[in-house]
Amino acid sequence: MHDLILRGGTVHDGLGGTARHADVAVTDGHVAAIGTDLGTAHRVIDVPGMVVAPGFVDPHSHSDMVPLMAEPQPFKLLQGVTTEIAGNCGFSFAPLDGAGADHARDLLQDIAAGQAVRARDFAGYLAELDAAGPTNNIAVLVGHNTLRLAVAGMAPELRPGDLARMEALAADAFEAGAVGLSSGLIYPPGCYAPTDELVALARVAHAYGRPYATHIRNEDRSLRAALDEAVSIARQARVRLQVSHCKAAGRAQHGSASMLLSVLRAARQEGVDVRGDAYPYLAGGTFLAALLPHEAHAGGTDPLRARLSDPAGRAALHAAATDPDGTGLWREVEPGDVLVTSHATDPRAIGRTLAQLGGDAWHTACDLILADPSAGMVITMMAEADVRTILADPLVAIGSDNGMPYGLQHPRTWGCFPEFLGRYVRELGVVGLPEAVRKLTSAAADQFGLTGRGWLGRGAVADITVFDPATVAHGGSYLRPDVPPTGIGYVLLSGRVVVDGGTFTGVRAGRVLRA
Repeated sequence: MHDLILRGGTVHDGLGGTARHADVAVTDGHVAAIGTDLGTAHRVIDVPGMVVAPGFVDPHSHSDMVPLMAEPQPFKLLQGVTTEIAGNCGFSFAPLDGAGADHARDLLQDIAAGQAVRARDFAGYLAELDAAGPTNNIAVLVGHNTLRLAVAGMAPELRPGDLARMEALAADAFEAGAVGLSSGLIYPPGCYAPTDELVALARVAHAYGRPYATHIRNEDRSLRAALDEAVSIARQARVRLQVSHCKAAGRAQHGSASMLLSVLRAARQEGVDVRGDAYPYLAGGTFLAALLPHEAHAGGTDPLRARLSDPAGRAALHAAATDPDGTGLWREVEPGDVLVTSHATDPRAIGRTLAQLGGDAWHTACDLILADPSAGMVITMMAEADVRTILADPLVAIGSDNGMPYGLQHPRTWGCFPEFLGRYVRELGVVGLPEAVRKLTSAAADQFGLTGRGWLGRGAVADITVFDPATVAHGGSYLRPDVPPTGIGYVLLSGRVVVDGGTFTGVRAGRVLRA
């Protein structure tokens, strides 16, 4: 007798194959059979008209500390996501020593889920997640920014021996089970790193067979150069490359999606195993301080505040921020494009754009950052045509880049995957359903070595999502993002039903997945 049979659904294998009407039997946490007349089961769930798919895999998550929250957090399960990859954009919460944790506390507070940012080694951090019990499966990358914080704080230049220490810490993380290396090269201190530093660390990842996921150095006016750098790092280190949240950001880059994709295809033809991920929105979300040029952050929070407090320092930063060859996101957006989503000391700013807050927009932004350097924003930067082009490409999986499951966050936190299936697949027909399911499953699972997950067949781990293709959607907005998605009927983790008839069962059934 099987543990469970999902009866009468339309089965998608997650590999892009033709769908078929069949039953799916689950026994001992794995798929036992797919077909008809599969025998009896302790429970049979009838799912006619619904898609039975592998559990969705989110390759770009910032849920690193969410498992440590007191209550289970089903915001990903309710989207059909069974596994997420955290530690992205160069920011993991380990390894950190005491001094590194002091710097990280200022940088990471907005994505710390209310948990303490403190000294941890990578093995100890994963053990904490294990002990807490994740609500869904989680695997974690080790972040380049975090490695730098651990050895050099916020200093732009490494000292002799620092890179060797970073390599050793990366190796320790891979030994502990980190599934790859990430970088976030628009953020300090990673933005100060030369290419050779990243190649050296990626070579450590290669030694363990792990991929390199990167928030590239520039997604706007220097997009091509940043893509070329990422490909060069992967080629020299011989690692799989994941280009995070593929986009053409800023009005000057609108229309550049085809160029971005052509770089990825050319790299693959030259032997570099490169893929990407993207989210189905015109706006991104990050720290408000990302508006500032890189030099604003040198040395850490106290020097940043000193520069913003000094009229001459603020003026110098404005000149750098508006320089066409400069860094930071300021020159790519208008004040109405920047929505403040979190602020520790000025709640009146939350839910308002810089334009709505009034006054000189540059000084308004600087004042907000001065008061709370970890304040968050949603920032509109992309063109619809570019988003559709990127989402349609077979090299690109879907990744949420989520924030924390509370407060005013980007709606992708609660609705990325239903939004893709509802708007971009059902309504706009950007891709067909078999390809859409592949983008949500095996396209990411393969890249991060998630053996047994991301596909649906006999012997696969029974991480399964059942959804209604006619109703799956998310009705959230940038000002009301946390509405529940619709159309996700059932979710299984290793054969255990954790979303039952669209409702979370309350059980923490996830696992920490180590490489």
